This record gives sequence, structure tokens and C-alpha cells, in this order.
Amino acid sequence: MSTKRPLIAIVDDDESMREAIKGLLRSMGFDAQTFSSADDFLRFPNIRGTVCLVTDINMPGMSGLDLHHRLVALGKSIPTVLITAFPEKNVLASALGAGIVGCLTKPFGEQVLLDCIHSALAFGSEGESGS
Repeated sequence: MSTKRPLIAIVDDDESMREAIKGLLRSMGFDAQTFSSADDFLRFPNIRGTVCLVTDINMPGMSGLDLHHRLVALGKSIPTVLITAFPEKNVLASALGAGIVGCLTKPFGEQVLLDCIHSALAFGSEGESGS
């Protein structure tokens, strides 16, 4: 008998970062899927099953923030944690808003990421009843 584990998508062009986050989340009982680009994630057949998105802001092609806005425009708003190695105050200020539950600067602590994931899960469950 298997219980359904929350699905978290990790979108980052840095493979070592993707794999590290995936390992952490799986060790904490989550189901984690990784994607090397925003376009790869947009082609994922289970976007609607994704309860949280962890994405790098700075990636070739579509940025993590643009990905979040695209999902909202498509009616698939997913609570999102943005991560970046290059924190720019104006980007971070504009990022915090609807559906963004955290913005972390690399390197970040495991517990800080897990706190954001738990916020995303709480945010997502509130949103389900109000849609």
C-alpha cells in the first residue's frame, strides 16, 4: 500500500544543484522530478500534479521568474520557490508576490529550503479550497 507523495518539480540548468535538491527532497519523503530548463518543465505531462516548483531564476532561455508567470498565465499557478546565485534586489523585490513562497540565495541551508517547501504545501492547500 503506497501513499501518494507530494510532487515537487526542480528546474535548474545546474545539474549538481538539481540532483542535490532532488536527493534532499526524496530523503524527506517527497517525490521530486528534475528539469534542466523551463521549456522541459512546460512539456511535463504532470504539471497539474506538481504541488511546488523550485526553480533557478537565472537560466538560459526562459528564467525561473518568467516560468512562474507563464504558468500563472496558463492557469496553472504552482507555489514557487525561486533560487539564485546572483541576488539582485530589484528582481527579488518584484519576484515576491502571488504564488512565490520564497526566494533563496545559493548556497542556502537545507532547512531554509524545507521551510519554503512546507510553506508552499500550506499555500497550495489553501488555494485549492478557494478556486
